Amino acid sequence: MKRARIIASAIAVTVFTTFGMSHGVADAKANQSMTHMKTVAGITSLLESAGVVVYAQGGATSAVIGESLNAANSQVVFHIPITNTKAGVAHVGSNIVFHNTTNDKQVVLQNPLIDLAAGTISTVIPQVGTSAMTTLSITNGGSLKAAVTNDRKAKLRTTAYKGAAISLAPGIAAALVSLLGLPEGALPEGAAFATADVTLYSKISGKK
Repeated sequence: MKRARIIASAIAVTVFTTFGMSHGVADAKANQSMTHMKTVAGITSLLESAGVVVYAQGGATSAVIGESLNAANSQVVFHIPITNTKAGVAHVGSNIVFHNTTNDKQVVLQNPLIDLAAGTISTVIPQVGTSAMTTLSITNGGSLKAAVTNDRKAKLRTTAYKGAAISLAPGIAAALVSLLGLPEGALPEGAAFATADVTLYSKISGKK
């Protein structure tokens, strides 16, 4: 697992979670609106025990909570810029990579798009095809509430959603196991993956 730790520490890790919404945030700009995600305790050590490291490609940053990725309760924190909110929350250019360090196989989740109403996060997986598919589920999407703060002086509205629970969508665990060449059952079906907070910034226009 030494190689896995070297790879994990050498790559800026990020992941793809945010929410689709229409609270006047269509003018949110890239690198201002942001998703903050933290993997659930144990998932990184479970993956590393199978030789798999998870990282992101694109304009995001990350940090590890714990002594190392293979520590029992280690977690990875991701900070991912939102690129568009006109048709769901998009993270164009931010991809999630699952890389098996034992056989160099990998699975890439490209350009995540979140639909809060449906409770889904869809991505394109090139190893499967060119069409977007549901890869993650927001299990508590129906209970998430927006906290809105208006800064009249700065003419800035902040819309925040906190505590989204994210798990692997149906069939994705088995697909990852197959595509990465892992032993059957190496990743539980519907495994909890992360929690996320989303912060969206938009301009306040007129006297609203």
